[in-house]
Amino acid sequence: MARTKLSVNINKYALLRNSRGHDRPNLRWAADECIAAGAHGITIHPRLDERHVKFGDIVPLARHLRENHPGVELNIECEAAPAILDRVYDVVPEQCTLVPVTPGEVTSDHGYSFPGDGDTLPPVVAKLKALGIRVSIFMDADPESMAAAAATGIDRVELYTGPYAWAWGTEHQGAETARMFAAAAAAQAVGLDLNAGHDLDSVNLAGLQGLPGLLEVSIGHAQICRALEVGTTRAVGELLAALGW
Repeated sequence: MARTKLSVNINKYALLRNSRGHDRPNLRWAADECIAAGAHGITIHPRLDERHVKFGDIVPLARHLRENHPGVELNIECEAAPAILDRVYDVVPEQCTLVPVTPGEVTSDHGYSFPGDGDTLPPVVAKLKALGIRVSIFMDADPESMAAAAATGIDRVELYTGPYAWAWGTEHQGAETARMFAAAAAAQAVGLDLNAGHDLDSVNLAGLQGLPGLLEVSIGHAQICRALEVGTTRAVGELLAALGW
């Protein structure tokens, strides 16, 4: 079975940079450091309020990865807003992960719901795929929704692992882990590949070993928090070790 790849989300590097108003830490430098430590991909999540990654970051980062790190995938997470999608269409990342956004939210906290979102997603998915972009959508670990998700034309789902991560080490860990495995099996049954992300770290990744079809995890907050303690190289290395690399 193929090992699960690691895409490091560098949004928090952008948040730190923005707090000072200059260009330190530089996002291309951050990507270089994570890749040198072994990361297989880089994720960014531009938002309309630009509180993390700014629109002006997208083209330079995409160009930098293509010129200096061939084979390292860029995953752009975003809501299906024209102001952001137009930039995704321009840079043609290897993957676009569509994420529902509630105005004012601190971070992504829910996946798409069906049947409601099934009406709006297919045209966006079709345009992304026509450009050669792999498309994933952010989904709660709900086995019953996977068939409807597949009907939008996507390639993958990214399972929202927040509830699973928060349950780790509690009496609810078993139930939330079982829900993840049920959702993964349902996704595979309708032909979808699988990503996962949100509050994953080098400890709770252990519970996802053997998750059917898990190709990639996206980790940002835990990586930079650990990097503050031990440095980027070790922080990324611990995540890779937890994934069996």
